[in-house]
Amino acid sequence: MDHSVITNAIKQNEAALIEVASKMWECPETAYNEVNACKWTAEFLKEHGFEVEVGYVDMPTAIKATWGKGHPIIGILGEYDALPGMSQKVCTTKDPIVAGGAGQGCGHNLLGVASLGAVLGMKADLEATGAEGTVVYYGCPGEEVLTGKAFMARNGAFKDIDLAISWHGSSSNMLTDGTMTGLNSAIFHFKGRTAHAGGDPHNGRSALDAAELTSVGANYLREHVTSDVRIHYVYKEAGTAPNIVPDKASVWYYVRAMSRDAIENTYNRLVKVAEGAAHMTETDLEVEFLGGCYNTMNSKVMLQAAHEAMNEVTLPQWTEEEKAFAAALNEQSPMYEAFKTSGALENGPLCTTVGEILHADGYGSTDVGDVMHVVPCVQVNTACWNLAAPGHSWQITACSGMSIGHKGMLYGAEVMAVCASKFYHDAAKVQAAKDEFAAAMNGRTYKCPIPAEVPVPQPK
Repeated sequence: MDHSVITNAIKQNEAALIEVASKMWECPETAYNEVNACKWTAEFLKEHGFEVEVGYVDMPTAIKATWGKGHPIIGILGEYDALPGMSQKVCTTKDPIVAGGAGQGCGHNLLGVASLGAVLGMKADLEATGAEGTVVYYGCPGEEVLTGKAFMARNGAFKDIDLAISWHGSSSNMLTDGTMTGLNSAIFHFKGRTAHAGGDPHNGRSALDAAELTSVGANYLREHVTSDVRIHYVYKEAGTAPNIVPDKASVWYYVRAMSRDAIENTYNRLVKVAEGAAHMTETDLEVEFLGGCYNTMNSKVMLQAAHEAMNEVTLPQWTEEEKAFAAALNEQSPMYEAFKTSGALENGPLCTTVGEILHADGYGSTDVGDVMHVVPCVQVNTACWNLAAPGHSWQITACSGMSIGHKGMLYGAEVMAVCASKFYHDAAKVQAAKDEFAAAMNGRTYKCPIPAEVPVPQPK
């Protein structure tokens, strides 16, 4: 099938797309603070004829932009939030622009803009063919804290579209029908009573003891959960000095698993552990539930269409300079020796092929899983950084600010648009994806893991 209209539409806007991605890279904004990224994205969409709503579903940095009419209505998911502590120059050694500052260590500056390129290609395709269909761009805040799309879904997003497509940068060009974990996120705050730890410790009630006992109990709990469960934590507050009994302490937990049932079961047991720790130490417990997300559930019908698209679209061609840059990064990766030994680097430091669809689960999480439980959805990954780049690393920040990331982004944009085209022009394929989704849900409906009383975070 000829996709030259899509290719040309994205190619004609290549410089403008890279400019937006570069601005987001130069001005990294963390979850729910994506004010500039939202503004630049909305302006771009308006300039290209989309009807744009900023502050969509009562979320200040969320966007819904629409073009076209009728069905199928295909939504493209964009993100733009950065990670704290991931500031990095475009160079091959670790060198932050701002020490401790935020940076695009997951490549979301590329993600939001790949989705912009995709909707331009989809729009051009519908205009050229006269086919009926609607293009929707969703600007989704807060993915890095895994709650943005859950809040959006809770407030009514995604339910009126037929299909959704997501994209994420990666070290390879790949698709998987495996499952990524969902999670719950909560902070356990303990309040005790201060006292002199040497002079009158009997008058103190240690909040830190309660937090530590929670962690001890959580570690015993690990033996009695299903094998897909992951429990991990960090201390947020732990006292001020050894000779003062801490009256405040807090510990932040993630509970991950392959299903909402397993997440909720384990999380409820963890809350009981924290309650027990509070009783043991005579402290008070406040549970601050931050949110949660679903496990992923990729549409196999859409996976096949996306895989076809990945093979039909021309792959990026890497320059010698880009290869040298990636090779230098690979050598500094903690995974370098394993990659080298396995032969994964034999064809070069950057991905040059499209892999087969993988049948493997992953233990990371993404709030795209929530969308996948509202409508049929697929996530595409294309190579935007060196093969041995660790996840959430300075190496990804470096690649996301230069031509390696930009080329992978533009390839991803074209793949998404070509994938969407296959559904715009084949009603049977749309219905097949819907039938598959209905069977997978088996009568269940999406229930947002974030209760109604939990407010949407606001920009700081």
